[in-house]
Amino acid sequence: MDSPPSVRSAAPSATHPCAPGEEWRFEWWLRLVMVAAGLLLVSLLVTARMLEPSPSGLGTHRQLGLPPCDFLSAYGKRCPACGMTTSWSYLTRGNVIGSLSVNTGGTLLGIVAAITGPWLLISGLQGRWFGPPPQDWVVIGASVVLTLVIAVDWIVRVSFA
Repeated sequence: MDSPPSVRSAAPSATHPCAPGEEWRFEWWLRLVMVAAGLLLVSLLVTARMLEPSPSGLGTHRQLGLPPCDFLSAYGKRCPACGMTTSWSYLTRGNVIGSLSVNTGGTLLGIVAAITGPWLLISGLQGRWFGPPPQDWVVIGASVVLTLVIAVDWIVRVSFA
């Protein structure tokens, strides 16, 4: 005789380590990492919002007391990160076109931070995923696309600048 559905448990699937109906609870150290990562991403976005975007498209980070880009100083060409702070500053003001024109990869990173920061923070505080858990193929695919966009954007800027 089969057990009643409330007692029966299924094996975890490859995409979700818990059996159906079970709640995925995080250990304390993982919660701490998730809260810290979420706070970091949100604080970076808040900081970017407080900075005035540089009209030249790069150098906004100098408002934080950081030095100029060594790559730009040495080679006269922008590095892959040049303009990312400016891009985030534009993005946090809702100026997506300005953000994209400065650094496309920075815009995408800013969007990812705006989504994952609060999500990690809430998930860590709750001790379980807020919404569905991340799928490996989504994380890997997004990482590959983001890396390619940053590389292509940099190659275009270096080649045509």
